[in-house]
Amino acid sequence: MSLGTNIQYLRKLNKLTQEQFAEKMNITRQTVSRWESDEVTPELNKLVEMCSIFSCKLDELVRENMSSRDEIYSEVAIRKVPAFKMARYVMISPNPESDVLNYMKNWGEMSGLVAADPNAKLIGWDFPFVSQELQARFGLRGYVAAYVFPEGFQTNCPGVEYAQNKEAEYAVITVTEPSVRPFERIPTGYKCIMEFLQMNNFKDKLCDDIICCFEHEYKKDDVGYMDIYVHTASVAKADAYSTVN
Repeated sequence: MSLGTNIQYLRKLNKLTQEQFAEKMNITRQTVSRWESDEVTPELNKLVEMCSIFSCKLDELVRENMSSRDEIYSEVAIRKVPAFKMARYVMISPNPESDVLNYMKNWGEMSGLVAADPNAKLIGWDFPFVSQELQARFGLRGYVAAYVFPEGFQTNCPGVEYAQNKEAEYAVITVTEPSVRPFERIPTGYKCIMEFLQMNNFKDKLCDDIICCFEHEYKKDDVGYMDIYVHTASVAKADAYSTVN
């Protein structure tokens, strides 16, 4: 890892040429080239300015190997997710993810969903309505798990809440082997999405009948993956189109 490598990685991630980056930094292209080759180290005020442009922390820029993200995280993409019906359940416990996922897997068997579609999609997301006192005193957290119904499937099996999710656009990233270091890789996946949204004039958006964010974990060729979805809305800024021919 080198500081120059991180600068080059972030510049390319932001789709900036050396000339364009130099203009933003009010320096010459040759200075950018010398930074990226580690011939010269940027001054502190320039590093702080870079962090503002790239929406990253100074410690990350200076100490981390930011290009290693490419081995774990896919590029962020915008996908239109069709409307779907789901059965969902929430649990509040010290380990809500595993508790509620196991509960829903059992429900999937009882309802006949798994028999109808062995590859039925099981998604999950954080349940935010747990008080700070419960979190601090008892270590409790909340998590929701939901089965997405395949087309044509119907059931009245009790023990869940039935709901609809409207068609919506999501920013999506795929994380490789998220369970290896879950408290690092999964939050970093969300961070990559938020960086993408900021760089491309998007913002997260809360709407009724649309899940604001969710996760889908699965295996492919014995490799674990997690797709992270964040509902987004485009923000049209006048300066975002200033370079359009």
